[in-house]
Amino acid sequence: MPFSNLAKSDRAGKKNLSPNSARRSSSIVGGPINRLKPGSVVPRNIASVRDDGEQDDEENTWENRALLKPDDQLNLSEAELKEEITRILKANNPNAPQNIVRFNYKEKMYKLIPHVEQLAIHFQMDGNLIPIDSEEAKRQMMKREDEAEEESETVNVETETVKPAEEEDEEGNKRAVGRKEKKPANQFNFSDRASQTYNNPSRDRGEMTEPPPRANFSSNATQWEIFDAYIEDYEQQQKSKEKKPSHKAAEKPKAKKTNLSDQGDEMLKVAKSAKILERMVNQNTFDEIALDFKYYEDDADDFRDQEGTLLPLWKFSCDKAKKLSVTSLTWNKKYTDLFAVAYGSYDFLKQAKGLILLYSLKNPSYPEFIYYTESGVMSLDFHSDYPHLIAAGFYDGSVAVYNTAESTQIAKYSSSARNGKHTDPVWQVKWQKDDLDGNMNFFSVSSDGRVVCWTLAKSELLFTDVVTLSLENTLDGPEGAIVAALGCGTCFDFNKQQDQIFLVCTEEGKVHKCSKSYTNQFLDTFDAHHMAVYSVAWNSYHPKIYLTCSADWTVKIWDHTCKDPLFTYDLGSAVGDAAWAPYSSTVFAAVTADGKVFVFDLNINKYEPICEQVVVQKKKTKLTHIAFNSKYPIIIVGDDRGNIISLKLSPNLRKKPKEKKGQEAPKGPEFEIPKLDKILSLVRDPEASTKQ
Repeated sequence: MPFSNLAKSDRAGKKNLSPNSARRSSSIVGGPINRLKPGSVVPRNIASVRDDGEQDDEENTWENRALLKPDDQLNLSEAELKEEITRILKANNPNAPQNIVRFNYKEKMYKLIPHVEQLAIHFQMDGNLIPIDSEEAKRQMMKREDEAEEESETVNVETETVKPAEEEDEEGNKRAVGRKEKKPANQFNFSDRASQTYNNPSRDRGEMTEPPPRANFSSNATQWEIFDAYIEDYEQQQKSKEKKPSHKAAEKPKAKKTNLSDQGDEMLKVAKSAKILERMVNQNTFDEIALDFKYYEDDADDFRDQEGTLLPLWKFSCDKAKKLSVTSLTWNKKYTDLFAVAYGSYDFLKQAKGLILLYSLKNPSYPEFIYYTESGVMSLDFHSDYPHLIAAGFYDGSVAVYNTAESTQIAKYSSSARNGKHTDPVWQVKWQKDDLDGNMNFFSVSSDGRVVCWTLAKSELLFTDVVTLSLENTLDGPEGAIVAALGCGTCFDFNKQQDQIFLVCTEEGKVHKCSKSYTNQFLDTFDAHHMAVYSVAWNSYHPKIYLTCSADWTVKIWDHTCKDPLFTYDLGSAVGDAAWAPYSSTVFAAVTADGKVFVFDLNINKYEPICEQVVVQKKKTKLTHIAFNSKYPIIIVGDDRGNIISLKLSPNLRKKPKEKKGQEAPKGPEFEIPKLDKILSLVRDPEASTKQ
């Protein structure tokens, strides 16, 4: 508004002033004029208005007022003043910092934070609004109406009885005295409501047990019986005095021995409880691994091209077996979380004492059983019907049977030079079904060329030579004598369906098919490998298929009715062991000397492994043995440094046939044998496969 219009409006307003206000405005003429901000109009000084009643110089006062123009004000034209300037309001806070830097622990560096909080709260208040249609609102409105009715009734009663006093205020208005004004409801007051429940009455309940049975016993003692008892006691005292040494120093060790024996008895009492506590502590320590073992499934298998991985779980190691190699691995047939490990040395010049350790998946930190041996242990096997019996073969050629149910370190049965002990290391032992007399027996194979059957008699081992591995070539002995050369047996395995038939492999690379009924000759001989055969295994389902692995870097799959291998896989390093999977007829795994684990599935890929993974931490560590668990989807592998690593198979490595709606998934030999035959038919008859 222009200044002239402002002055006119002020003059028009002052003509209507009362006498008191006119006197107050007359004092503004002599008051000081304050300097204001640039571009502002000098206002009326209301604080200096006085009630003098003077209104003579009113118009002169407003005419003397002028607009104060600062020196740095711009001189704008009329068009520039009328120009509209648009301002855009943004949601960004101009005072928010734009250069906050924080340390990123994942990438180990300082990084600029791109997103900054732009919200600025100037006022915040929590209310208690409720919908007017709700039950709570209706109750509050009814309560207010009741209160208003009560107040109206009380007011009517007071007006009838006593007329309220009235007094005038300063403005001359009359108001009633003594009436209370109703305060408006405060919406910011909250009330806490509480209620107390009834306490249930306590009841005492008791039971009375039956008293233990009692019996009265009475007897008569004569003087002769008392005399004889005294004489026996006196004789025992005399004998104990004769046994005691004369010197006091000799009495001290005896006292210590008795104390140690007492301590041993006390330890046996708490051994079971201590073992349970130890397993609980280990489960808490390895909680993440236990959860991976039970629940983890690799979701990345859905995006891989039918390939899988191995997830490392527990690592089993013992300080007493650091300088020894794992020479054998075997799972217990009944207790599927228990496995046995044999420790020895494959180096002829570095032979030492051996160990047999039994580990459980429930306690990976320390073995359940420890057996010390004078010679290196080269092979182990659990009995299928008696899981507490372990057969072992040693580097010195002897065999033994240990009973884990007994708390002794000594083998229950053992062989010696008198009862047919081998002269070379025993590379493998296998339990077999009981014979016709009901006696337990197991077989062993050694480098001395003998396959021996050991029968467990009452207190000794009885041996029977089953097969002697003779070679076709003969050696010239002294004075022109001809000496028959013997092959060095390395491993053997019995057919799963026909236990009369078994395969024996040699260091010369040959595989002999033998029978328990024909001990003088072989049923067949295969020229399998160019170097020593380290392992042979019949298929878990198919009665004709078996595989072999050798130091010549190859794994081969055979049909015992054919001379040529069906499949040959070159793994690029010496293959220490190979085994069929117990859940499929087409899956097998192998370990090599360069620390790798290979898993094959003939149903998915007949030419390449579906998993090839390095599982050792240090270079130059050789894997020696592998074993599948019969219940859980895990395998264990052992190396030449005494370590055992457990690995979980990913879903692609243990695929099962899909279940049809309303039908169970096909299982067992009825499904597995045709599945393997279908794959082998493509190899046996390649012409038919090309036509297809």
